[in-house]
Amino acid sequence: MATSSTPPAALRASAPPAEWPERSGCPVHDLRRRLRDSGLRPTRQRVGLGWLLFAKGDRHVTAEILFDEASKARVPVSLATVYNTLHQFTEAGLLREVAVDGAKTYFDTNTGNHHHFFVEGDNTLFDIEGPSIEIGALPEPPEGMEIARVDVIVRLRRKGS
Repeated sequence: MATSSTPPAALRASAPPAEWPERSGCPVHDLRRRLRDSGLRPTRQRVGLGWLLFAKGDRHVTAEILFDEASKARVPVSLATVYNTLHQFTEAGLLREVAVDGAKTYFDTNTGNHHHFFVEGDNTLFDIEGPSIEIGALPEPPEGMEIARVDVIVRLRRKGS
C-alpha cells in the first residue's frame, strides 16, 4: 500500500502551539520532531492524531471525542488506534491522563502541575487557573514507593440541579 507524504487537510490548517521550542516554520515537521524527541516513531496515524490534539492549545479530550474529530478531518484511524495512541502519548509524557470516573478518562495536553473542575451532567473538564489549591500534609507512602503527583478534581453541578 502506497503512503502519501501529503498530510491530511487538518494538519495543514493551522500553526503549532507557541510553546513548542525550536520551531522550523513547518507545523508537520515540528510535530514529527516532537514525537521523535519523545521516543515515538512519527507514523501517519500519530502525526494525524497529534495534530488534532496539539494544534488547538491546551484541551481535554476522551478517545471518543478524538476519534470523532479524526473522522471529520478524514484522518483514517480506528477507535482502537486512537486509544493506543493516547496511551502511547501519555507514556511518552506528551499527555496527562485524568480519570474522572471509573469509566471516564480524559487526556490533557497540559502536562504541567495543575488541577481540574469537572461539571457533572455536562461531562466537561477544565483547568483550575492559578495556585488556588493548597495541599496539606500527605500520608507517608508505603515502603519502596514515592508520591508521583496529586490530582485534585473539584466536581461542580449547575445550581438548582
